[in-house]
Amino acid sequence: MKDAKKLNLGCGTDIKPDWVNLDSSHLPGVDIVHDIAALPLPFPDGQFEEILCRDILEHLDYAPVLRDIHRIMAPGGLLRIRVPHFTSKHNFIDPTHKRLFSVNTFDFFVKNSALKRERAYYFDFAFERIASRRITFERSSRIYAYNRIVEWLANLSPRSQEIYESTAPSRLFPAYNIEITLVK
Repeated sequence: MKDAKKLNLGCGTDIKPDWVNLDSSHLPGVDIVHDIAALPLPFPDGQFEEILCRDILEHLDYAPVLRDIHRIMAPGGLLRIRVPHFTSKHNFIDPTHKRLFSVNTFDFFVKNSALKRERAYYFDFAFERIASRRITFERSSRIYAYNRIVEWLANLSPRSQEIYESTAPSRLFPAYNIEITLVK
């Protein structure tokens, strides 16, 4: 195994040089074949400074996975997550998706967030803070031309993200993904 301090969890075909690439399928470039749902992950505590977790949490019971990711992260480490937004059409197209996400879903796993304070008894681990969070929108054709403006407006602040999600614009202009970075 590489001596990398970075883990590409559920990498699929997105192989990153100088990272440990883990996937459940034995694909070219995958360093470790392991089912992410089979916990614990095959790493010692505090090993990784950065973990990339793109397009996998929606397929899992993600709270236990986040707990184990927290275990293998070094203090101050970054967890970069990408999941489909709950309004994304891709949630309903892909039969393997089990979970939907809001921009505030990960607040349950962060110290001193309003949701964590209310329900601290749910989880025995917590990340220090959210470094960034963004709602992204599809831009693949002219049909989505207005999405650039909606994306800009929706991401002006955490409050504008909440307003977007709880009002008609989220139904008129469905989002694509949520990208969030958690700091251990």
